Amino acid sequence: MAIPNVKRYRITSPEGETASIMAVLPKGTNVDEYLKDAAARYDWKAHKESRQSAFKIRVGQQKQKKAK
Repeated sequence: MAIPNVKRYRITSPEGETASIMAVLPKGTNVDEYLKDAAARYDWKAHKESRQSAFKIRVGQQKQKKAK
């Protein structure tokens, strides 16, 4: 079940990395101010580590499948 009125916004870190966040903002909210605050509070270190861990290559013995 989807949440109605959710919009996707793209924020940028000071180092130039980008991330997307999804939010429901009330009417009359300054979107630029919200995105500026969200980028300042975002955990860029964890974001960078999670992106790197997604592309790790496993080296060594692989798990063997049991033959019947």
